[in-house]
Amino acid sequence: MPNHPAPAIPYSLLDLAPVTEGSTPAEAFANSLDLARHAERLGYTRFWLAEHHNMPGIASAATAVLIGHIGGGTSAIRVGAGGVMLPNHAPLQVAEQFGTLASLYPGRIDLGLGRAPGTDQATTRALRRYYSGAEAFPSDVMELLRYFEPVQPGQPVQAVPGAGLDVPVWILGSSLFGAQLAAALGLPYAFASHFAPAAMTEALALYHRDFKPSKRLRAPYAMLALNVVAADTRAEAQRLFTTQQQSFVRLRRGMPGLIPPPIDDIEAFWTPQEKAMVEQALACSVVGDARDVREGIAEFAARHRPDELMLTANIFDHQARLYSFELAARAFRRD
Repeated sequence: MPNHPAPAIPYSLLDLAPVTEGSTPAEAFANSLDLARHAERLGYTRFWLAEHHNMPGIASAATAVLIGHIGGGTSAIRVGAGGVMLPNHAPLQVAEQFGTLASLYPGRIDLGLGRAPGTDQATTRALRRYYSGAEAFPSDVMELLRYFEPVQPGQPVQAVPGAGLDVPVWILGSSLFGAQLAAALGLPYAFASHFAPAAMTEALALYHRDFKPSKRLRAPYAMLALNVVAADTRAEAQRLFTTQQQSFVRLRRGMPGLIPPPIDDIEAFWTPQEKAMVEQALACSVVGDARDVREGIAEFAARHRPDELMLTANIFDHQARLYSFELAARAFRRD
């Protein structure tokens, strides 16, 4: 592997408030706060939480509520949504929620927006008062952005709080659609390369090519997500990674559940077809010891040239997860 220097870019952390086998959502929330404080000490720029529903192993469904919990327990790290699935919500309500968060924690709140439901079809219907799909996503984003503008004379509806507040809005995506929208609106863009990397290169190129400067952002700013699992030895890191591999297979089998412990023989768990599917989905992953992780992160950053990296790891043991993110943070040190 080429010897790339440590990337001189911000690094951030994506959390799903994982509920492991034998634990509860309450314990997941305590672990998320502990992880956020750990990330703050280690120099991570952001701590984002993702909206998922009807997933027993993911406790971050009420994303804005959990962001408030994390924001109140930390002091400097930016806390945000990576993201809020806007088709599930009225734009005004999202503006009010994140206006509230930005009022409580000024200068520390991010709002990432996605157009996927973050769940299955039955739950999608249960979430929405009316079901119209995600076709209205661009107009919903623009409506939401307007609620953060200063109130105009005669404006019939305003976000209280929210109006006139500086809440950075990101577009999230795993296809070309999000890249096109982020470029057209002049917004920062975060690509879900940690689970859907197929269109990453094309989406980044499109975003940079078509970006139109806006009041919110003068030049394109792209963040890529990367799975990173680090341990003292390569074998132990690969074993820890089997938790995430199992979770992907279970989801594809239609059997999502609590986050499973690692196993010694992943080959006995999956079929060749499932293995190929997981390897494609998790192609943007760095797994290994401290040196492997340092070189892997540096090579990924040098190849794709993101403005920022968002690291994530689905590790069963909380202490092992803390240590993994500590080893990952060292990969960004220039000393």
